Amino acid sequence: MRFPASLLLVSLLSAQESALLNGPAAMTHYGRMVQLMESTTVAVPGLARAAAPVIENCKQSVEAMRTSTNAQDSGLHYAILVNARGYLALADALPKPHPFPQEATRQFDELRHSIDRVDSHFRALMESKERQLRNPDRDNLRRYQEANGVLGPPPGGKPRIVFLGDSITDGWRLNEYFPGKELVNRGISGQTTGQMLGRMMADVVRPNPAAMILLAGTNDIARGVPMQAIQDNIRMICEVAAQNRIKVILASVLPIHDYNKDSNPNLEVSKRRPPESIKALNQWIQTYCRAKNYLYLDYFGAMVDAQGYLKKELADDGLHPNAAGYQVMAPLAGAAIEKTTFVPVMEPPAKKKRLLPFGGK
Repeated sequence: MRFPASLLLVSLLSAQESALLNGPAAMTHYGRMVQLMESTTVAVPGLARAAAPVIENCKQSVEAMRTSTNAQDSGLHYAILVNARGYLALADALPKPHPFPQEATRQFDELRHSIDRVDSHFRALMESKERQLRNPDRDNLRRYQEANGVLGPPPGGKPRIVFLGDSITDGWRLNEYFPGKELVNRGISGQTTGQMLGRMMADVVRPNPAAMILLAGTNDIARGVPMQAIQDNIRMICEVAAQNRIKVILASVLPIHDYNKDSNPNLEVSKRRPPESIKALNQWIQTYCRAKNYLYLDYFGAMVDAQGYLKKELADDGLHPNAAGYQVMAPLAGAAIEKTTFVPVMEPPAKKKRLLPFGGK
């Protein structure tokens, strides 16, 4: 029986995705592999001395991976895998004592299994990267293609504002915070400034807004994009907007926090998004806004605590604002839009009725 090519492709992609390990799971495997290499050396005479260089190389690569801002650094993954396999080759080449200890046999079996699992992860990682390179829609222009097609011109008297960004923008239900306003959400989770630059014509220029709010850069930092490249992308985004008479509002990158890492190691956000990198980018954005006369929207200053972290109550995962976080951001964005377009965005607070004495008019 022959399966359709499309079903076979879906099956292959699903297998690759299931082979991929997330960052913490990969680090658990790598840490255990080093432990097993060190403990099994005592079972084979001469192995400790012969394998010392590959064990040290493996440990250094694991430590580099632990502190890296790029969890998908294929060079480090490959170095760990090559050195671990080199250790097994040395162990297999040396004569074994007889009888061989049962515990050593179990540990060698576990080591081989762990290396095979990491090998599958590495292959899936490389396949994933190659798919991204071959992807004809790298910037995900299809995401808003239909919505842009039916958007129409801005209604009379209401300035249209496009919010361009990543998951923090994507997850913001603007209609709940700015009811009745012409605000267009064009955030896409996981995107970098380079990908947003690729969407400028389709998702910002053609919708014909009066202004654009750009919130971007945290994913660039997490992926190890050089600071100069982030700055160049932001410059080009702003140039495209300005050339099309779209006013620019540049938002600061939000702070992050690690306050929940003890309950969940995945929530140690600072490993990939160092606070000092966020501060450096925000300082550049603020300076750039002054030089170009763009409005600087300072989310960071309103959301950071005394320790330099995002206030714990504003984000459950240390990165993405919760409802309380968006409640802090909304009036700041509203004030920035009003200052840029001279049209009130936030609803004014209801005036309290003056209580009159009984029988008064």
